[in-house]
Amino acid sequence: MFLNQRPLKVFSGQSNKALAQEICDNLGITLGNSETQKFNNDNIIVRYQESLREADVFIVQALSAPTSDNLMELLLMIDAAKSASAYRVTAVIPYYSYARSDKKDEPRISISARLVADLIQTAGADRVLTMTLHSPQVHGFFKVPVDHLSSEVVIANHLITHIDNVQDGVVLATDAGDIKRASALARRLNANLAFIDKRRLSDTNVQARGLIGDVKGRKVFVVDDEISTAGSLVEAVNVARNAGATEVYVAVTHGVYVGPAIERIAKLDAVEVCSTNTVEVPEWKMEQGKKLKVLTVAPLFAEAIQRIHSGESVSSLFD
Repeated sequence: MFLNQRPLKVFSGQSNKALAQEICDNLGITLGNSETQKFNNDNIIVRYQESLREADVFIVQALSAPTSDNLMELLLMIDAAKSASAYRVTAVIPYYSYARSDKKDEPRISISARLVADLIQTAGADRVLTMTLHSPQVHGFFKVPVDHLSSEVVIANHLITHIDNVQDGVVLATDAGDIKRASALARRLNANLAFIDKRRLSDTNVQARGLIGDVKGRKVFVVDDEISTAGSLVEAVNVARNAGATEVYVAVTHGVYVGPAIERIAKLDAVEVCSTNTVEVPEWKMEQGKKLKVLTVAPLFAEAIQRIHSGESVSSLFD
């Protein structure tokens, strides 16, 4: 039996059911039926309520807060699917939060990104589909195939559609490590490129030491892989404005928005702050952060899932 003749089934954990449902809507299929229960002792049980035998199963689960619960639920869902005789199980992880811990930069710490990759593979995942890893080298921690999507197309289309003369603007990377991602977006916009030389003081505080590039009199598009506490974002926007930027727009893949992020964004001297729906943004955050916008990546994930299921190229999505 060819793989594309096997039933395609998409299930969702608790982290982002809205995205999973939208992916299924784009695929023209029904979201799979499963349930997760949490007992009084904090143990989790996952139960599929339909047959998975010989099915091509995709499990959508972002590793967003509560991260430990969502990770454990994903592992249990993978294991249960394999036990239910699924032909293949693909872990669809829109947001892989542990990708930030990709190296041993302090004594006596774990390289968590590798450990989480090991757990996912040990649970039985045959393949992983994810988006915009903080550190692309995390891809190499997996021994199973990994399809690494980018939100660059979605972000570029939004900026081109909603902002006049984007080609006259400047794409600003928040640090040197983001230059490659920012450069790819700048090429799509046919815009210029700049980056900030910064030093991280702690998890919530960064210090900008200089701006490499010219933003004076131009619109600036600040790009990053994610916004967590918004410390880097505040510095980037302030640097751009102080350097003479006329308007500042922010676009990132993962809108995590924890700690003081919403309060900081509310005070930010920026026109808008866009993220995609890899992480579900609660309504109360949207109401408090009036500048927030959410772009959907469901069609991109749906297309990738369809191509994986039918054995087509996923990399051609970015041609």
